Amino acid sequence: MTDGQLSQVIDLVGIRGHVTGGFAVRGPWVSRASVDEAMKLIVMVHGRSRLTADGCEPIVLGPGDVAILNDRSWLEVEGGAGDGPRREVVPDPDTLRLRTADADHDDVVIGIRVDLNRVGRELLLQTLPPVGHVRAADTEALRLRGALDLLLAEVAGGRPGAEFAIRQHGRLLVLEVLRAYLGRLELPPGWLRALADEQLRPAFGLMHSAPGKPWRLEELARAAAMSRTSFTERFRSLAGIPPLTYLSRWRMLLAQRALRDSDVRVGALASELGYASESAFSSAFRRQVGESPLRYRSRVRDAPSAGPEAP
Repeated sequence: MTDGQLSQVIDLVGIRGHVTGGFAVRGPWVSRASVDEAMKLIVMVHGRSRLTADGCEPIVLGPGDVAILNDRSWLEVEGGAGDGPRREVVPDPDTLRLRTADADHDDVVIGIRVDLNRVGRELLLQTLPPVGHVRAADTEALRLRGALDLLLAEVAGGRPGAEFAIRQHGRLLVLEVLRAYLGRLELPPGWLRALADEQLRPAFGLMHSAPGKPWRLEELARAAAMSRTSFTERFRSLAGIPPLTYLSRWRMLLAQRALRDSDVRVGALASELGYASESAFSSAFRRQVGESPLRYRSRVRDAPSAGPEAP
């Protein structure tokens, strides 16, 4: 999968990264918290620590490593060197205070909440393990360090607009974490694994570039240089869903973005996405999203910070 494809998919399924807090501490320490988010990143900026979450084996985080918590309810992170009892640390939501941290002596940890719409939760969370570990030293994670450095520069600089920049770099960091996972061969079945598959890439390219075309399995299989049966079986085994189901979900994600971000007429949108009539499109939209296109548009525009939702 190309970077452009991944960026488009991330945008459509509503992935957003928000830096929620962090801390800088010297000496033995421990931090415990409940996890209310479906997905959360724990970034070990400087130092080393041991992270434990419910139902998972502990992992050791080194400098620049990222832990991905997938539908966990609690976490505990402990680190630091020296004598004496461990100090209980509570993350500070004001990450700008981290600019006083000493990179040579302090352990620095940042937490990032990952917001997902319902399609994102369904397709992404089933792909990732309960606790994922992206190591800064991994070949696939080379650009992750660059994204983290940009985030830290804003945290440390305290310049005008830093809070906005931190939000943007938080999203970029999420993108790089997902890119690092795409480079791994052990991905379980799911859309990330399917999109990374070289053999299926031409078929995805057709569906993404012309989602309104009435694609037939024969055409998609031909693009992948496979028989219809082999193509369908490979697609289902890697993505977890059949090809035309994926195409239908892709169309609905495009429809939600258009309804949220533009004033396109529902009838024009139906035609653009390949539906024979406005009523056919509205029925498909209601079946997948749970409400009519016009009601969806009204709701998300009344609450723009909520982001898009999908089934």
